[in-house]
Amino acid sequence: MQINLSNAVKFENRHNGPTEAEIKEMLTSIGASSLTELINQTVPESIQLERPLQLPPAQLESEFLKNFKQLASKNKVFTSFLGLGYYDTLVPGVVLRNVLENPGWYTAYTPYQAEIAQGRLEALINFQTVVIELTGMEIANASLLDEGTAAAEAMTMLHAVKPREKKNANTYFVDENVFPQTKALLVTRAEPVGINLVFGPLSSLDLTDPELYGVMFQYPNVEGEVLDYSSLVASAKENHVLTAFASDLLALTLLTPPGEMGADVVVGSAQRFGVPMGFGGPHSAFFATKDEFKRQIPGRIIGVSIDRAGNKAYRMALQTREQHIKREKATSNICTAQVLLAVMSSFYAVYHGPQGLKNIALRTHGLAKLTAQSLESMGMLIGASSYFDTLKVIADDAFQTKVKKLALEKKINFRYEKGAIFLAFDEAKTLDDASRVISIFAEAFGKPTPALTPLVDGLTLDLPKSLVRTSSYLTHPVFNTNHSEHEMLRYIKKLEAKDLSLVHSMISLGSCTMKLNATAEMIPVTWPEFGQIHPFAPIDQTAGYQELFENLRSWLTEITGFADTSLQPNSGAQGEYAGLMVIRAYHLHRGEGHRNVALIPTSAHGTNPASAVMAGMKVVLLNCDEKGNIDVDDLKARAEEYGSNLSCLMVTYPSTHGVFEEAIQEICATIHAYGGQVYMDGANMNAQVGVTSPGRIGADVCHLNLHKTFCIPHGGGGPGMGPICVASHLAPFLPGNPLVKTGGEHAVSSISSAPYGSASILPISYAYISMMGGDGLTRATQIAILNANYIKEKLKGHYSILYTGTKGRAAHEMIVDCRAFKEVGVEVEDIAKRLMDYGFHAPTVSFPVAGTLMIEPTESETKAELDKFCEALLSIRNEIREIEEGKADKENNVLKNAPHTATMVLTGTWDLPYSREKAVFPVDFVKENKFWPTVRRIDSAFGDRNLVCSCIPVEEYAK
Repeated sequence: MQINLSNAVKFENRHNGPTEAEIKEMLTSIGASSLTELINQTVPESIQLERPLQLPPAQLESEFLKNFKQLASKNKVFTSFLGLGYYDTLVPGVVLRNVLENPGWYTAYTPYQAEIAQGRLEALINFQTVVIELTGMEIANASLLDEGTAAAEAMTMLHAVKPREKKNANTYFVDENVFPQTKALLVTRAEPVGINLVFGPLSSLDLTDPELYGVMFQYPNVEGEVLDYSSLVASAKENHVLTAFASDLLALTLLTPPGEMGADVVVGSAQRFGVPMGFGGPHSAFFATKDEFKRQIPGRIIGVSIDRAGNKAYRMALQTREQHIKREKATSNICTAQVLLAVMSSFYAVYHGPQGLKNIALRTHGLAKLTAQSLESMGMLIGASSYFDTLKVIADDAFQTKVKKLALEKKINFRYEKGAIFLAFDEAKTLDDASRVISIFAEAFGKPTPALTPLVDGLTLDLPKSLVRTSSYLTHPVFNTNHSEHEMLRYIKKLEAKDLSLVHSMISLGSCTMKLNATAEMIPVTWPEFGQIHPFAPIDQTAGYQELFENLRSWLTEITGFADTSLQPNSGAQGEYAGLMVIRAYHLHRGEGHRNVALIPTSAHGTNPASAVMAGMKVVLLNCDEKGNIDVDDLKARAEEYGSNLSCLMVTYPSTHGVFEEAIQEICATIHAYGGQVYMDGANMNAQVGVTSPGRIGADVCHLNLHKTFCIPHGGGGPGMGPICVASHLAPFLPGNPLVKTGGEHAVSSISSAPYGSASILPISYAYISMMGGDGLTRATQIAILNANYIKEKLKGHYSILYTGTKGRAAHEMIVDCRAFKEVGVEVEDIAKRLMDYGFHAPTVSFPVAGTLMIEPTESETKAELDKFCEALLSIRNEIREIEEGKADKENNVLKNAPHTATMVLTGTWDLPYSREKAVFPVDFVKENKFWPTVRRIDSAFGDRNLVCSCIPVEEYAK
């Protein structure tokens, strides 16, 4: 036998599901002789790439990890005292290993199918409970993208809910001591929607100003000072002015909560609750407010409802608020949130409990106080007498220079501002760290280091009485019974077992691209070289990250056919918004600020019109023809009608109808002829990579969903990343940051709080591209299109496929029309719930067409898995046929009663007109590895009528 010394398995063969033999078999079944012929039948020849992707050669998994470790080593992990909302934290090992590093948690999707998502929904209820009780508010959502985004959402929500006495007021006052990155984001969001933003000291605040509708504070503020805002908030209420606080969950274990001061909204970051800094993200932000604003609160809210058996169950509540329903009437475009990180923070709170959290806060404050007393004993001045974790040390330039030199020698970062040095303590800091800090200042000051023992023994919490928290929090048993690692491990695993994820079966959600999140891609995410870096660390300490950014920007620019890329947007919807803001800035720079009309097809994602409105644009909808394509005549008429005011077209390609539209270049040329720009939504980029590109097609800007096409996992509803790629004329306007130089010469203000968004998950996409190479990425696209057309062929004659291309092919996804089944009482929801009994998550339901399923299998699924999925759908079609033929009752059948739980079939009498086996083992493959939904079908209307968004009282469980 011949020995091949280079016979290593290419990563491409691990990532793509079908084998070479299966590919040939599948091609035969769909009537194509090769992948090349299939692509030629699917993608218009005029837009196909003329050359292969110019990317580095593919690396083996072992090669990549070795090389990437070398890159990571170029980052210098210094001890950070920088603060500004980013703190070192100690991630509990039980959470690190069993949540962050566990595909059972990170490969799940947003919990739209609540019956098979009860685990993470419970974890998110816990998160909301933590936020509600620590802030002292009445309702909270299940996370936002970052603190700056949450603050911007508070500003716009308060504008929307302002009292009638302030109906014409448009001024929002922001205390100058709010974090700088938050202020930059507020600037970005305020101006396009006509909000007059005023920054200044609180001494300049005039609450009687008739133009003033809202005020924002940071508590504790950027200088570390803790102030009592009670009287100011009371005065604001008297003048019909609303108030928002940016706060800190750990501080609120000790400090009077903003809700008790009368706040209308409280926002912040939960990062220091067990989530690494990660050079800026991802982290879960929080947003808490009053119950009266529950229909205006942005993002997702998890609520309590009941299932068909009357048992308590969780679901996403009040979904009619969301942008996919409200579209251009939405006030927020929030889609992806930070579910995985919110889950981690909730488990952190469960593991430590109220007393454990308080102890961490006291230790953090104690180290700050010990340091302050030591520095004061040497004659130094501390800026504020009331603080939590951050000290302001008065220091002139000469003293700062001495301190900085000594600190860098000891690998310590402080924050240096005009006239002061700031030190922010956190959970990870120790007495030894405080001692090192004190010795640095003592040496710079020319004094001996004071003895610490007498000071340590005398430490007490002695903040002003009005600032000390007296109310209890986290009294629910879940926060008081899981403090041993065994109990915590079992609780995490109990919740995990309730959720269906990619570890169980394919998740064929159309427009969501639930592909493989390979282990080799995920490993570097938890390396300290990436996780323990502060986003505002000196650039010479982040050479590894800078190399990663430069390479990834270059690769994404090549893949999209553009000139430059910004990695800042930390979700797909934020990528949309960033792209539109860049277009807006381009028009303004050319003296054409009047261009404010965005043309958007009716088939577009709901975030598209919401993002356009946020960017100050007027939305004009375009019709689609009977084949699902943009109506070109309507587009030309609208382009001519709005001519000089035309800002852009927002288009998804291939369309959300699963078709490569033949007229796409003509569409782009029409927009350009009237001076507009073409924004391409990158949601369906998995059908483009290596085959065509937005630049080749004629677009000017696109965003990429790295959590779809480029393998960042969905995390059960986040994190995501939405970088934007632009043509050369738009590159000068790419977004900047107030603390780190990013973006172009005429950069728009920040889109995300951190300069590179959720930087610590970028290694995932970097790894994917590195290990696939240009040819591998192209083949992945081809197989994604093959898999979709294979499913289409298997379903032929049983289900109607709504739209196809001119040669009868689907793109990487297709829409299955289920509307005809309504004649026998079967709704598309019934099919979605019945799929759970077969062990599958439903495809996308009723988008972009009501009463349909949109299926996207991705390239990562094997032929065997595709066959199982098709067998399930064909079996369900037979179950519908039984109703059509009168063999099954219209109201009492396997579809209407789905999903079926173990409790349902194993207890009590069975009085349904079909067997238990048919209910839960409808086909043979289900018996091999049954996934059991833990609740029956959930009553959504009940949950909205009786909104409960925090932990269910134990008495309710007993009932």
